[in-house]
Amino acid sequence: MKTIQLFTDGACSGNPGPGGWGAVLRWKDVEKELSGGEANTTNNRMELMAVIAGLSALKEPCEVYLTSDSKYVIDGLSKGWAKGWRARGWKKSDGKPALNPELWARLLELCEKHILHYNWIKGHAGHPENERCDRLAVEQSKKYGGRQA
Repeated sequence: MKTIQLFTDGACSGNPGPGGWGAVLRWKDVEKELSGGEANTTNNRMELMAVIAGLSALKEPCEVYLTSDSKYVIDGLSKGWAKGWRARGWKKSDGKPALNPELWARLLELCEKHILHYNWIKGHAGHPENERCDRLAVEQSKKYGGRQA
C-alpha cells in the first residue's frame, strides 16, 4: 500500500461567494497539484472539495496522511462527527440538519477505500504546502470573481 501525503485548503470571497480549493498530493518525490472552484459556494464546501478531489485522484487504496487547516474537515472525520450525521439521516446530535450532506457522503465513501491519518495545522502560519494550497484555492476563486488579497 502506497503512503501518500495530501495537503488541502479552501478559499471563499464572501461566505457564500466565489470560492476555490487546492490540493497537493505527494508520493515519495512525485507531486500532483489539483484545484477547482465554484461561483457561489462557502469556505467549508471548498475545504471538503479539496479533500474529495485529492482522494478521488488516487487510483488504488492508499495510506493517506491528510494535512488541512480546516477544523470542520479534520474534526468531522477524526472525531466521527460525519459518520454520526450520516447514521442519523444527516442530522446533528441536536437534531438540526447537517450542512453539506452530499459532500460529506462522497467524502465518507472515499475514506472507506483508504487508511487515513489526520493532521490539523493553523492556517496562514507559514506551512509551505498549506500556503501553496491556499494560493491554488485563491487563484481558482478569482476565476469566479473572488477578490482575496
